[in-house]
Amino acid sequence: MGKEYVTQKDGAYLIVESRVSLDSVVYAFRRGASAESINHSFPSLTLEQIYGAITFYLANQECIDAYLAEGESEFENLRADSRLAHADWYERMEQARQEMLAHQS
Repeated sequence: MGKEYVTQKDGAYLIVESRVSLDSVVYAFRRGASAESINHSFPSLTLEQIYGAITFYLANQECIDAYLAEGESEFENLRADSRLAHADWYERMEQARQEMLAHQS
């Protein structure tokens, strides 16, 4: 009798009985965070749910790593599209950043 800790909804992996994405737990785990530390960041999750999510990830690592890489690629494409569509805004932000750095020197 196995218990499910991760579900897939609308193409995203979620921790069962929560609105926390598997991505959130996996990225924290990859950074070296302990289950207790992850629990501190996501207090709505139980330690059991966190360990279950980590176990799910480890059992399906190749598939989940591919899913995460696809999401990162989509994000980068959206970011590039946004930079093209709003080039003037990004240019103004960069100028403001450069001015701020020059005043700090």
